[in-house]
Amino acid sequence: MSTSISTERETFRLSMLLNDKRYRSYTFQFFALLVLICIIAYLGKNLVENLAKAGLNISYGFLEDPAGYDINQRLIEYNSQSSHLRAAFVGVLNTLLVAFLGCIMATVLGVTAGILRLSNNWIVAKLMTIYVEIFRNVPILIWILIISSIFMGVLPQPRAFRGENPEATMLWDMFAFTGRGVYTPGPIFFEGSLVVIGTFLLSIVSIFAFRRYARRKLYSEGKVIKTSWISLLLFFIPTIIVFYALGSPIGLEYPELKGFNFKGGIYARGSLISLWFALSIYTGAFIAEVVRAGIQSVDKGQTEAAAALGLRSNFIMNLVVLPQALRVIIPPMISFYLNITKNSSLALAVGYMDITSTLGGITLNQTGRAIEAVLLLMLFYLAISLSISAVMNVYNRSVMLKER
Repeated sequence: MSTSISTERETFRLSMLLNDKRYRSYTFQFFALLVLICIIAYLGKNLVENLAKAGLNISYGFLEDPAGYDINQRLIEYNSQSSHLRAAFVGVLNTLLVAFLGCIMATVLGVTAGILRLSNNWIVAKLMTIYVEIFRNVPILIWILIISSIFMGVLPQPRAFRGENPEATMLWDMFAFTGRGVYTPGPIFFEGSLVVIGTFLLSIVSIFAFRRYARRKLYSEGKVIKTSWISLLLFFIPTIIVFYALGSPIGLEYPELKGFNFKGGIYARGSLISLWFALSIYTGAFIAEVVRAGIQSVDKGQTEAAAALGLRSNFIMNLVVLPQALRVIIPPMISFYLNITKNSSLALAVGYMDITSTLGGITLNQTGRAIEAVLLLMLFYLAISLSISAVMNVYNRSVMLKER
């Protein structure tokens, strides 16, 4: 005996937008979006009307005018006759440079300090605790000023490298550490250099691919493949072979003392070094606490089980503890990377010309275009923050525990 149950599809009614939980959230989101659009439209209309009454208008034509000021640290060609747009672009590159260097150094310091805080060595653990507590509880601006003062006060000036008996000497005749900045050899590119650079990039990709293959073998078959030596060989050997096969297409330009300063090579101003170190050390203290919390969130039974299988301590940390701790560590790290980028706007305190100092400082004061400059600043920091969040969220999803 079979019975058939006939169901009628429920017809949609407007009352379901509020009464049915399937549609209620969309209704509230729509109204919230509508209210937000109305508020933004009202503020924009009010701004335009007030500017019209004052005889002003929003225009970005000033970006094509000559800037009329110099920028002491730059990654591209620039002079005082360049446009305000190019000056802003130089500031953008300077901001990205210090943010990139700061994120890398802060990660290294934070992960190292976080692991060492859990060390069985009492002295090492307490030293890391002192580092974390001191740097976390003092404002970043004070650390920027302190490190800048130490940098300029301790290191010698370029004149100390002059004379028959100089007070200071270059390191390996290649590096000069002065109160004005650090001078290092700079690359000179000749024909064929792009092939060498391409080979080096392919070597890095090969290293990641090989390590991923070794990890897959370990998890699927339990087979341990040593990756350190092979990674080193992949990093150096292909590039060296191509470099000499093409006749050394990349050379070095060494800094030389000419007059009252060094010329040639790569010059990193003291303001860049001070800001970089301050942002890295300060943020590294916060990252250390997150790393420590992430490691402690992994049950001790995991470590004991790995040790019972005969794994060494470094394998236990790299293969068992850290992969599980990353799901706790990565989300706060996104905020720390964003903070490094935004805190770089304090660069003006040590004379480093970032986007806030150029577009939001000198350009704004010279042109009087405060609204336009501030809107561009907001757009830049918003775009950078969203880009960092997007990249880190992709990585966060890749390290999340996958449910069966």
